[in-house]
Amino acid sequence: MNTYRQIYKQIKKYNTIVIARHIGADPDALGSQFALKSIITGLFPEKKVYAVGNPASRFKFFGTLDNIDKIQDKALLIVLDTPDIKRIDSANIKDFDFVIKIDHHPFIEKYSDIEYIDDTSCSSCQLILEFAFENKINLTKEQGEKLYLGIVGDTDRFLHDYTSTKTFALVTRLLQETNIDFTSLYKNLYRRPLSEIRFEGYIYQNLTLTDNGVAYIKLTDKIMKEYGVDSAAAGNMINDLKFVDEITIWVFLSEDIKSNLIRVNVRSVGPYVNEIASNYGGGGHIYASGAKIKTWEQTDLLIKDLDTLAGEYKQKNNQC
Repeated sequence: MNTYRQIYKQIKKYNTIVIARHIGADPDALGSQFALKSIITGLFPEKKVYAVGNPASRFKFFGTLDNIDKIQDKALLIVLDTPDIKRIDSANIKDFDFVIKIDHHPFIEKYSDIEYIDDTSCSSCQLILEFAFENKINLTKEQGEKLYLGIVGDTDRFLHDYTSTKTFALVTRLLQETNIDFTSLYKNLYRRPLSEIRFEGYIYQNLTLTDNGVAYIKLTDKIMKEYGVDSAAAGNMINDLKFVDEITIWVFLSEDIKSNLIRVNVRSVGPYVNEIASNYGGGGHIYASGAKIKTWEQTDLLIKDLDTLAGEYKQKNNQC
């Protein structure tokens, strides 16, 4: 029995199911979470299925999250898009009878009874799509829309290197079987207020670029308030710098006063950055990682490490 069928068997077994994902939810986390909830409730209307986590205001069109008290029954927890325990949002694995992990990030730690990890996949939404097709589940248009948006979000409209022929084949089948209007979906995913456009201009004007091609910007709470944006909005703009000739690695450092930390988003077009991110308590993909840091002094050390990495990459590839 393959892993997707084992997962389906456990879903059939439990009457109470909680679906969680990582903190700081993005379209892939939310798309996979809400699509899976809809799939399970469609197949098993009698089951109690909850999607939990802190809301992401920019992506509220994905659906409404559930508020639940302590689970009384023996319950199943399914954690999506989350490689390590500390990043699970609003769920404690100790409260559950059985835990399933479905993820596309590189392995960090084992915390589940069943885990399906495919770090060659472009997104967790792709894995939920595979799960549905493997178990011969007919997807609704609404489920298809959520999965499509998650795939588009994590691949940045199919531009990232880990977008594979398998991704395109699965998406083609999804479009054929659900008949979603993908052009209209982009309006929700990419619509932004004017304040964010102006803030983006501020970022471009104030980037610091090192000799080794590391671009970074420190976004204080004061600056973000001036433009009417938050740290989450800042992080969502990071992919826009991918096609700048002089930049090899780029970093957004966004102050989050409420959480008393600095959110770090790192991207790369060459060097693997996930190991350095993990050194600072974060992690992620080889070309797209993040972390949360306590002080600006620590961010300076992070930038120094990334600059050394970029320098080594340039030297190795004769890009002096």
